[in-house]
Amino acid sequence: MAATLCGRILPRTGWVPLAQSVRHGSKAVTRHRKPMHILKQKLMAVTEYIPPKPTAPPGALAPHTRKIDQESGLVKLLKKKVETVFRECKMIAVVQNNATSAEDMLLLKHRLHRYDITIKFFPNQVIRSFLPSSQYCNMQPLFIGQTAMLVSKEPKVKEMLRVLKSSPQMILLGGCIENTLLSREGILNYSRLPSMTTVHGELVGGLTMMTSQTVSVLQRHPAHLSALLQQYIKQQQSADAPESAVQSSPKTEEAAV
Repeated sequence: MAATLCGRILPRTGWVPLAQSVRHGSKAVTRHRKPMHILKQKLMAVTEYIPPKPTAPPGALAPHTRKIDQESGLVKLLKKKVETVFRECKMIAVVQNNATSAEDMLLLKHRLHRYDITIKFFPNQVIRSFLPSSQYCNMQPLFIGQTAMLVSKEPKVKEMLRVLKSSPQMILLGGCIENTLLSREGILNYSRLPSMTTVHGELVGGLTMMTSQTVSVLQRHPAHLSALLQQYIKQQQSADAPESAVQSSPKTEEAAV
């Protein structure tokens, strides 16, 4: 038995296997794949064929529905308030609010209230939706960013500018005074105009001077004519006096004889 096992395990002398592995020497890799040039990559990306997407049949797509934005009740109420302000106030000035604190804003409101000037805050969306359909449509570029309106029923421009000098955070942009759109320079020029009382006094003084000059011109010719007539009468009287003296002298001589 030992001989049999040894014969199975140990190879037979002179026996050659049918397949024999032969190991060759390793070869050096001399060819590498070069990367594509960047211009060629761009050209390939631009000229790449993109197949069209298959279109769906007409009945497969849902019909397009347009959403209609309806104004809320708050927006309608604010638009009515804006319309009331533009209709009742003769002075509407637009200022830019540059991070004014609550304390400064309260002080500014108190100073403006002395001259019956009110500060109003409205969303720009509400004002820009109201202005295109009104006569104040040219004021629309003023309402950009954080803005506020200084309104008054009477044009008190001097008082408003005097108060704004103490609040550098509020920058004047423009406004509408007595249905006239004015820029910042226009409002400054308007503030330099005299008051209505002064203008009325100057007008009355000018009319009174003109009437007095007219009366003097109209009375000049009759007065001059009367003076000439009076002078003529005096000259005639002085000429008649010597003649009467000459005529009276011969009579006196005859009486003496």
